[in-house]
Amino acid sequence: MKLMFLGAAHEVTGSCIFLEACGKKILIDYGMEQGTDVFENEELPVAPGEIDMVFLTHAHIDHSGKLPLLYQKGFQGQIFATEATEQLCRIMLRDSAHIQEFEAEWRNRKGRRAGKPEYTPLYTVEDAERVLKCFVGCSYNTRMMVADGIEICFVDAGHLLGSSSIEVTLNEEGTQKTLVFSGDIGNDHQPLIRDPQYLHEADYVIMESTYGDRSHGPRTDYVKDLAEVIQTTFDKGGNVVIPAFAVGRSQEMLYFLRKIKEDGLVKNHDGFEVWLDSPLAAEATGIFMQQMRETFDDEAMDLVNRGINPIGFAGLKIAITSDESRQINFDMKPKVIISASGMCEAGRIKHHLKHNLWRPECTILFVGYQANGTLGRALVEGAEKVHLFGEEIDVQAKICVLPGISGHADNTGLMRWISAFDRKRPERVFVVHGEDQTCMTFAQRLEDELSLSATAPYSGTIYDLKTNTCVRETFGVRVEKKAAASSRSSMVFERLLAAGARLLAVIRRNEGGANKDLAKFTDQINALADKWER
Repeated sequence: MKLMFLGAAHEVTGSCIFLEACGKKILIDYGMEQGTDVFENEELPVAPGEIDMVFLTHAHIDHSGKLPLLYQKGFQGQIFATEATEQLCRIMLRDSAHIQEFEAEWRNRKGRRAGKPEYTPLYTVEDAERVLKCFVGCSYNTRMMVADGIEICFVDAGHLLGSSSIEVTLNEEGTQKTLVFSGDIGNDHQPLIRDPQYLHEADYVIMESTYGDRSHGPRTDYVKDLAEVIQTTFDKGGNVVIPAFAVGRSQEMLYFLRKIKEDGLVKNHDGFEVWLDSPLAAEATGIFMQQMRETFDDEAMDLVNRGINPIGFAGLKIAITSDESRQINFDMKPKVIISASGMCEAGRIKHHLKHNLWRPECTILFVGYQANGTLGRALVEGAEKVHLFGEEIDVQAKICVLPGISGHADNTGLMRWISAFDRKRPERVFVVHGEDQTCMTFAQRLEDELSLSATAPYSGTIYDLKTNTCVRETFGVRVEKKAAASSRSSMVFERLLAAGARLLAVIRRNEGGANKDLAKFTDQINALADKWER
């Protein structure tokens, strides 16, 4: 029983943990890094083709975004997730792949003129489509035996539709250990979805610490605060542009805006338009409505039972095509524009920033976490100029943050969650998914205030779970900045190596096959090798 920390160790994004137990090799999440990469992450300790299964906490790209790459490199196992997470991944992973391909096409158009090497996307839509076939949809609070000695149970984490903490019970050679992977722990009293569900016993807890050193402050009246921002901006003749995650935060904004319109809280701008400019957000909104009876909280269900759509209203317009998206900024009527991505790193939001950042009458309203190194973080921290599509844009718009709106529990919520382990206190708590100092601060707080043994491991650290001992400790290697050209010049060769690893995994899986089939396979490989050795 060994646990190896790979991603989101002293960083917030790129979640990935490797578990080896009961003869199986398992990943818990395989997420993409977003924003600045602070520490180097260890590679997977085995070839992707040797991974037996993945346990996925939720659909956000920083937890799921590299699953298509895992498949591309040889993974053929099962991915266990809640049914809602499976549905959301069907749109989010395809969307991520489209972004990868679009960025590669755009860079190559410019790069060819400058004589730069070909830029290859991290993965393709085809890779995303194929990995989706590996998903196994699971229900909340239902124990499943996924292999001899391995039982899992998904518990509502209250962070996102379908998000979960995962309880993993291992029985190996007479030793039983229960691990709880927190996933992203949700904030209390969010609109639409239920509050986090608490667990009460574990031998080991692996928990996030995104806001481990911060409080969201006193709970604000989101509807009132949002209405005031809209009123002030519209009175000046500007737009309110809201960068929002397509899944989760966009639907919450629609929930608040429905209430604002219902109560007439914005004066003298009757019937104002709200544009949801994200095909992904539009699809996700449909999934929210499909899953409402499984995931909505009591307040949202009360609206549903009274025949009211909690996230729909008059004046809501949805832009699906690129032409519809472009037309939004040619209409000078004040409006609310909700667009992805939430950290302003990709997607249509960048076009809306280009058209609105330079206008002093407009407001850019941030309603979610902005990772270090992202464009959103730069704007929140007061950037006076930004570069978009090769242009330098003056930041003249008002930059606002609506405090308290977060899908993550703050330090008080995190302490409340871990304190619930009262029937069996964990032998050790591993603190992950937080910025460098935040992880250390929160781990120390667990020791000082709750007398828990707490550790904030760096990428590459390995623990033996049977003996609760560290068998390999790392101390974090900071990323050195490399020239983009040199880092990308080997991308095609890396894909070739990945294809080779995948071929080797296929060979191993065919051990014991019919001699006739194995001989034919061998001849095909040798013929391919002969061709490229000439």
